[in-house]
Amino acid sequence: MKRKLFAAFSALMLVCSLALTATFAASTNQFSDVPPSKYFAEAVYDLAERNIIGGYPDGTFKPGNSITRGQAAAIIAKLIKLDTTKVKDPKFKDVTTANGFYKAIAAMAEKGIIRGYGDGRFGPNDPITRGQMASILVKAFDLPRYDYSSHKNPFEDVKTSAGHNPNILIIHRLGITGGTTPSTFSPNIAITRGQAAKMMQATEEAKSKIVTLRASDYNWEQFKMYDSNHSDSGLFNAVAGSNELNGRTSDKLHLVPLKKGTGTLQVALVYSGNPDKKYYRKYYVNVKEVNGKLKLTLEETQDFLTTPAVIDVKNKKAVQNVSLYTMEGTKLSDRVDFTKCLSYSPSDCKNSNQTDAEGKYNNIRIGIEKPGRYIAIIRDIDGEEVRYGIEAVSLSPHFNYSIRVLEEKTTDSVDLGASYHIGNHILPKGSEEIAMVTRAEGTNEFTVEGKKKGSFTIKLPDHKKTDLLGVEVYVEQLGPIINVNIYEDIDMHM
Repeated sequence: MKRKLFAAFSALMLVCSLALTATFAASTNQFSDVPPSKYFAEAVYDLAERNIIGGYPDGTFKPGNSITRGQAAAIIAKLIKLDTTKVKDPKFKDVTTANGFYKAIAAMAEKGIIRGYGDGRFGPNDPITRGQMASILVKAFDLPRYDYSSHKNPFEDVKTSAGHNPNILIIHRLGITGGTTPSTFSPNIAITRGQAAKMMQATEEAKSKIVTLRASDYNWEQFKMYDSNHSDSGLFNAVAGSNELNGRTSDKLHLVPLKKGTGTLQVALVYSGNPDKKYYRKYYVNVKEVNGKLKLTLEETQDFLTTPAVIDVKNKKAVQNVSLYTMEGTKLSDRVDFTKCLSYSPSDCKNSNQTDAEGKYNNIRIGIEKPGRYIAIIRDIDGEEVRYGIEAVSLSPHFNYSIRVLEEKTTDSVDLGASYHIGNHILPKGSEEIAMVTRAEGTNEFTVEGKKKGSFTIKLPDHKKTDLLGVEVYVEQLGPIINVNIYEDIDMHM
């Protein structure tokens, strides 16, 4: 029967530390076979000083020796300060209470860090492989479960999402270890004591930078929403996690710092806004360098950030000036800063002088600092002005306002053409309160002037164009700003 990989993973991690008290050399002494020039020397001496790993009575460490699953269990249990005083029998055929690693193995198995083989054995004397080590590191230290496909995979022998492979890519992404060559990881090769010490220390260092939020910290069962807006791209990673022991998903969130800067994070129990603070939290995420290492801290806040109002100016003349007023008529600015954009993607807004092939741009953006309703007046290079209504609404779990923009267009028209006869038209009752409809005498051209928000259909009972159902009138309103549209209602099934 196939051995379960999880058992091997967890065991591997434990083996790395090989904590047999009977074979410990004094931690203050140098191991004769671990000179400072070795890449794992610092890790070996650090862990030995902390009594996590030990050497042999002859003063050696034997860094090239492999470590067993039982040894690994003992080491990792000590490394993560696992309580081994009261444990449940893991029911492994080959691990009795007489085994020196019994308590560590039982404690690790109870936490779901290690598992046995399919035949009921644990294999305490089996050496642990590099792939198994990757899995136990991820499991024991609760590392972020990055999506397998989200990391560029350099290893030719780590190609599928099965087994240890996702965990191999996780520790590689976090910088814990590389491969045996630039293109191979060698997951099935047994790990040595020196390699294990190095990987364990690197895992501790990587874990020390990570801040983990748990839904239980807020008396929630899970996070139903989280989002982050980084003032600097790639400032940190926010990786959702799950508690595999009870089957819940997204009950934790790992924050991994990537570079210095300040960003934002919001987490919520519900998707929509709610003024009750117990349902959401907002944070500034500060990443600083402390003693040469990145440190991430959270600062809870109720702030809202300046949010761009996107004003579509496509096919219009170049904008010369933007003025901003409240809906009540109070002038806020005669000359508002704005950004020119070629598309609706923020990445196309870096150069304010950027234009398309016709010398125009898709939209402009102005910053809205407070919630409320505004009127923006856009003046083009010929002095023509267009008014826009802007509404900014606070949504509790978010840093940005929900922005609505409405261009003022009080009239609109449609010409159904003179090639056919549509006869008389019929206006529904009450339509005059929404918009005034006129029809040029002797033509099929309709013009509407909007009055207030609403919609209706102009019926054409005598029309001879079989796919023409009528004429639709749609009026939007934002404060005093009216936007009206009239268009043919065509039967698309004809």
